[in-house]
Amino acid sequence: MERIILFDGECNLCNSSVKFILKRDPNGKFHFTSLQGKIGQGLLKRHGQKMDVNSFVLIEDEKLYLKSDAALRVCKQLNGLWKLFTILLVVPPFVRDFVYDIVAANRYKWFGRNESCLLPSSKWKDRFLE
Repeated sequence: MERIILFDGECNLCNSSVKFILKRDPNGKFHFTSLQGKIGQGLLKRHGQKMDVNSFVLIEDEKLYLKSDAALRVCKQLNGLWKLFTILLVVPPFVRDFVYDIVAANRYKWFGRNESCLLPSSKWKDRFLE
């Protein structure tokens, strides 16, 4: 089963989220690529998604998930108590995504922005698609 996470490589919150996932995914279930990169843009296009998507994206078994659905599907597969967050799946997606959209719209203001994408350490380099 292939699982690819597309993230905003310029966003400090998104980069921190990738590091968070890497630490809680010791079996390497997830691979990563930036939304801005060639591979990320190609994956979005292949799945019929807008190239300027403002979301955390999970592609799992060739199905694309966005926003809170993507985040909760990732939590479900992490080590530790993070699986408990899947209880939020009972909340209607329009409610979950309303909160998600507020954070996404303010992520640069609240968490800052990088001029370049995350450079993975050698320990995790094989988990990033180039």
